[in-house]
Amino acid sequence: MRSAYHEQLDQFDNQLVHMTKLVNDAMIQATNAILDADLVLAESVIAGDEEIDAVAHDLEEQALELVALQAPVATELRVLLSGLRISASLERMGDLAVHVAKAARLRYPASAVPAELRGVITEMGEVAERIVQRTGDVLAERDLLAAGELGIIDDEMDSLHRQLFRAVLSDDWKYGVEAAIDVTLVSRYYERFADHAVTIGKRVIHIVTGEPYSTAGVE
Repeated sequence: MRSAYHEQLDQFDNQLVHMTKLVNDAMIQATNAILDADLVLAESVIAGDEEIDAVAHDLEEQALELVALQAPVATELRVLLSGLRISASLERMGDLAVHVAKAARLRYPASAVPAELRGVITEMGEVAERIVQRTGDVLAERDLLAAGELGIIDDEMDSLHRQLFRAVLSDDWKYGVEAAIDVTLVSRYYERFADHAVTIGKRVIHIVTGEPYSTAGVE
């Protein structure tokens, strides 16, 4: 019975890692959709969010069942309870990829990103891909060093967000209010995407060390 229980815990962890891969694919596609004004790709991201939501729902049911039937304690309890919160963060990351895709759809067939900001959005997409891939590694390996490094990658995203914001507020901005709102919102989606990855890193530190989440060592 305990062997089956630990197999279920392993499966729970594996599904969290699988969610990072789904979220990564969604944001890669959303970035391509908004840069290339690709309506088909945008719609694919929006429709694909159902799979991410379904995995999150399945994880919730698994966690509640295991808590009720197995009465886990210590690390095992932290795995399940923090895992629920990690799943919620990943689900929200998927939602943020959908928001980027919807911004692409809203302005189709035009591009929602002015030419001079394509480089910034491209970099944001690359940072988002890197941080969610690292998040998957953190979840799979319980790597505390890698969990701490998520904050460093997040700093890169914050810097890009500030760079874009300065461009929008510049006296040289020539694309109007609508475009300013579009790119500011999109930039914010990427920033929040990275923030959720940092939150997951803190949750993993809590799982491994028992250190309270609010003080977990992610800068």
